[in-house]
Amino acid sequence: MHCCDEMTRRLTLDCSTHSDPFECPDVLVAYDEKFDEHGLIIHDGGSSYLLIAFCPWCGRRLPDSKRDRWFEELEALGLSDPFEEEIPEQYRTAKWWKGAPEL
Repeated sequence: MHCCDEMTRRLTLDCSTHSDPFECPDVLVAYDEKFDEHGLIIHDGGSSYLLIAFCPWCGRRLPDSKRDRWFEELEALGLSDPFEEEIPEQYRTAKWWKGAPEL
């Protein structure tokens, strides 16, 4: 569930031409569930996005990114480079923060 119907519609836009939302010029926003963050897609051929704090359509505050917390928790588990090391399965999805108390 997202902040408003328009955000939900934009995040679930189904393009018949592009299978990757980062390749479709009609897809403007991205949501990364693992980090619980929203962003405006930078259409430069990659998968980058610019974090946003408020919904462009309804103006509601969006959840704070959990990216820093993700790295902190992995570091506490003794993992210094999660891109080179095998990380626990739950940290590959939103399972690691869903149901966990907010900091």
